[in-house]
Amino acid sequence: MDSLAFVPKKIFLTKGVGRHKHQLASFELALRDAGIEKCNLVTVSSILPPNAETVSKEKGLKYLKPGEVTFVVLSRNASNEPNRLLAASVGVAIPADRGAHGYLSEHHSFGETEEKAGDYAEDLAATFLASTLGIEFEVEQSWDEKEELFKMSGKIVRTSNITQSAIVDKNGLWTTVVAVAVLILGDANNGQAKEPEKPKEPEKPKEAVAAPAPAQAPAPAA
Repeated sequence: MDSLAFVPKKIFLTKGVGRHKHQLASFELALRDAGIEKCNLVTVSSILPPNAETVSKEKGLKYLKPGEVTFVVLSRNASNEPNRLLAASVGVAIPADRGAHGYLSEHHSFGETEEKAGDYAEDLAATFLASTLGIEFEVEQSWDEKEELFKMSGKIVRTSNITQSAIVDKNGLWTTVVAVAVLILGDANNGQAKEPEKPKEPEKPKEAVAAPAPAQAPAPAA
């Protein structure tokens, strides 16, 4: 088997939140909110494959089939403590050299705003990538300072994050948040997403063709 078949060709980001009296059910609802509940999810560590294309959630979902084993970098958090703030985030760092690998980082927290949790996850991914590229920086620098430094180096082309936050229901329902990077291996159609088939229009009934009138015999001569 070709080992490259297990190197994802595409990636998309998604997130969701779910609430239910049972913790597992709240996780299921969060996955539904993210649009990936029909897949058998397998969590992997945080490497963004070389040359992987980032696509939209809408396009990425077209590659997934119900029951498919799907590799994901998943950040997850849950609580049933009333009014507690929770967040889950995945950070992304992409190198300027797309032939090199990037990083995906998972972060989950309590008491952080969505923006703060997202910045933390993004900082983690960028820091991991910068350390492999030989970019010098101070660990204690703020994310804004490091972000500017990384961009000036010309070695990191883009960083981003996907983050979901929520406040636990006042009545103590289990609340689960997820942030997910979904890795797409491709499908049997040469890795191309299959567009849904358009329904065929019903055939119009054929009009009956009238039979030609029989020829009349010539009248007898007088």
